[in-house]
Amino acid sequence: MRILTKQDLHDILLGAAIVGTGGGGSLTEGLKLVDKTFDEGYEFKLAETDEIPDEALIGSPYTCGSIGILSDEQQKKYDSLPKIKEAKEVMAVKVLEQYLGNEFYGVIATELGGGNTAAALNVAARLGKPIIDADPAGRSVPCLQHSTLVLNQVPITPMGLANQFGDSMIISSVANDDRAEVLARQTAVASFNSVGVVDHPGYWKDLKNSLIQNTITYCLEIGKTARIANEEGRNFAYDVSEKFDGFVIFEGEIDEADWEDRDGFTYGNLYIKGEDKYQGQDLRIWFQNEYIMSWKNGQVFATVPDSINIYVKDEKLPLINPNAREGMKVTVFVLKAFDQWRTEKAIDIFGPRFFGYDMDYRKIEDIV
Repeated sequence: MRILTKQDLHDILLGAAIVGTGGGGSLTEGLKLVDKTFDEGYEFKLAETDEIPDEALIGSPYTCGSIGILSDEQQKKYDSLPKIKEAKEVMAVKVLEQYLGNEFYGVIATELGGGNTAAALNVAARLGKPIIDADPAGRSVPCLQHSTLVLNQVPITPMGLANQFGDSMIISSVANDDRAEVLARQTAVASFNSVGVVDHPGYWKDLKNSLIQNTITYCLEIGKTARIANEEGRNFAYDVSEKFDGFVIFEGEIDEADWEDRDGFTYGNLYIKGEDKYQGQDLRIWFQNEYIMSWKNGQVFATVPDSINIYVKDEKLPLINPNAREGMKVTVFVLKAFDQWRTEKAIDIFGPRFFGYDMDYRKIEDIV
């Protein structure tokens, strides 16, 4: 069991935001969350996958929601409601533990991202549990069904849900994981656009072979690489790509950015005009929470399940949606998807066609 320092936590969350491919929640808010918990004296523990008892009960806490803007009337209604003091994800875990009549040994992050990985770290520390060095996504993903647990037919229910007003519920069963996504997303829409969730409760012996392992350590190493590059005045897109088998695919300036909040998701496009060796070229990126599709000079380029990532030169940080602005100077790089996402079954649920694009997935290394 490794005790994490504050620097470890910052490196983990920076790395998670980088591989979060535009989604996964706010890095700024994630850092504030873990800093507050750390400074209050809570201990953050990281459990390696080979030290967890087979009969240990594991769950996956996270935040589900969007960044939709509320009307004045909605804002007034929410402002009048009481607020709970603890994090809604912590409450969701307690509600599900009570329902199951058993306590979780530890938790896994539902995905890698500056916000949701922070949420899992915070829940673990606040409840005296370790975070486990694994997750079911290896990046950030838009929907609950985009999970290696789904690929391996691990039940998502029972699910615990809670919001900041103290409302809580258990979803004991669902028709399928698509329905789980709809129910959680609509609960978020009715909860000031954010709800704490814990799902996929199960024993370690039944979960361990359905997860991508060592991904928290992966984030730690990526974050450390990026931090050192920043400290030494380098563009970390190149350092991360070189060390983690990725590819820089574009340099340029954001020429146009649009987005909308719809059905609990953030959709949008970035249009980037090339600079330096990419002068005269263009890149378009489409996102649904995360960067999903790209077109270089009008031709399909990198797509899910590979992760498209954007480094903002002035800020020396990854670009989180929908914060793009015209005039931003950026470097776009792509990391290979983990092998679990490159099977035919996986591409069916997390390839271009899932998002309405009638085209085959091509591996980034084959494109480049």
